[in-house]
Amino acid sequence: MKMEKQADSMMENTAHGVVRKLRAAGHVAYYAGGSVRDLLRGQVPKDIDVATDARPEAVQKMFSRTYAVGAHFGVIVVLENGFQFEVATFRSDGAYLDGRRPSEVHFATAEEDAARRDFTINGMFFDPEANAVIDFVGGRADLEARLIRAIGDPSQRFAEDRLRILRAVRFATVLVFEIEPSTWEAVVAHALSINEISAERIREELVRIFMSPQRVRGWDLLDTSGLMRAILPEVEAMKGCEQPPQFHPECDVFKHTRIMLDLLPEEASLPLVFSVLFHDIGKPPTSSVDENGRIRFNGHDRVGAEMTEQVMQRLRFSRAEIDATVEAVRQHMVFKDVPNMRVAKLKRFMARPTFADELELHRVDCQSSHGMMDNYDFLRQKREEFANEPIIPPPLVRGDDLLALGLKPGPKIGEILEAVETRQLEGTLRNREEALEWVEREYSLQRRG
Repeated sequence: MKMEKQADSMMENTAHGVVRKLRAAGHVAYYAGGSVRDLLRGQVPKDIDVATDARPEAVQKMFSRTYAVGAHFGVIVVLENGFQFEVATFRSDGAYLDGRRPSEVHFATAEEDAARRDFTINGMFFDPEANAVIDFVGGRADLEARLIRAIGDPSQRFAEDRLRILRAVRFATVLVFEIEPSTWEAVVAHALSINEISAERIREELVRIFMSPQRVRGWDLLDTSGLMRAILPEVEAMKGCEQPPQFHPECDVFKHTRIMLDLLPEEASLPLVFSVLFHDIGKPPTSSVDENGRIRFNGHDRVGAEMTEQVMQRLRFSRAEIDATVEAVRQHMVFKDVPNMRVAKLKRFMARPTFADELELHRVDCQSSHGMMDNYDFLRQKREEFANEPIIPPPLVRGDDLLALGLKPGPKIGEILEAVETRQLEGTLRNREEALEWVEREYSLQRRG
């Protein structure tokens, strides 16, 4: 923690130095955007952006290490003391033609620059030399009132960049702020247009919303705004999908999933959070009622895993994130069978890299519904029991040993190795010699020489 504070202090000192250098050359320069919001809230900003009247070419001449990330938009990255600072020239924007970026920009004053930003709490500047906030948009009052308010006309702000619709929900979630009524009305009115922007940008905001400790608040805002329906129709479809009341007194699948999100710890991995979101999306398409009037969801885990892969691919998640989440969805019904598993199968099940997250998924799945924690407790006990040695120990026999017994390369070798490992995991084969003798006897083989 002390090292983190030192790094934070060095970052702010370095940012102050960037401003001071710009000022010494006769330019106006301030901290800008989210860093000002965070500083006013008493939080250390993750990064500090600088806004200035210096043109991009002047910024590049002034600092020895720079690169342009958006020279057309007047943005130059300055590298100092191992930190990166985006130094942007004050600008006003021309017409937005693609719902993402302006067709042209004009270098402008600080006040005009503030007016083109998204929300008032992100539209303030800070002068570190004078230790003063420069606020043209009423951001400080909204920060104190804990309000998310679009700068100017909300519909115009959202038409300029559709992502701002989702950003309003993200800020309201993460900061636990309310969305001001006219801004909220515009969010609802424009929610269905969110898919006009790239899947990658949508994914980034969704991840920030659901990885927040306030993820349930984010769920509710996405739901009531219509953004859930637009972005995750597979989750929206869980509304009204009834479940057997003896196992799910909490009601439909949508409510069940919301309760599970609320039961997660504040810090949770991405695959865990999104496996909670998606673990039952296979229920609506598999719902049926049998001849005895019982609600069934046959194969919903398999169908849900396929749907999860499709949704996450659509939103451009990484392959590793998709694989871990899909595995958790596919396996979540296996937990009901763990007390009846052979020891070898149980150990293999528990040795998988996704097991810890899957166990947590199982916990919240049970707690949010029937409340029966027997299998969860059983697995925790087994985890302690198996903790003294590797759950999957080094193999007693390898492929080379089987080749030495006269076997030819092929699937039979894999079969035998698995059979040996099964008996090793169950404790009936304890060393290499026992394992080789068992293979010779079981498969009528003889060691050469």
